Amino acid sequence: MDTVSNEHIEITPGVVGGKPRISGRRITIQNIAVWHERMGKSADEIATEHDLTLADVYAALAYYFDHRVEMDESIREGEAFAEELRRNVPSKLSRKLAAREPRG
Repeated sequence: MDTVSNEHIEITPGVVGGKPRISGRRITIQNIAVWHERMGKSADEIATEHDLTLADVYAALAYYFDHRVEMDESIREGEAFAEELRRNVPSKLSRKLAAREPRG
């Protein structure tokens, strides 16, 4: 079992799907990239909201930018998977509402 680790980033097979993450945490680099790049959160906001150091957040962003092509592809794959689930698995709320509708 190979483990890649530095002060801020680690990759451990079997932990969060083997994705790079903040050392000692289950917060992935992909999470931080989405929060920063797509949701517009600052490094300070991310650090405060998730009890991280600024060094953790900046190390994650540096890792993201160094591996942007594969990270963006992984994000797209995750979004496509989630969309497929939404289309194929009706929500509990939708089922409950459908069950309440009067049948004519």
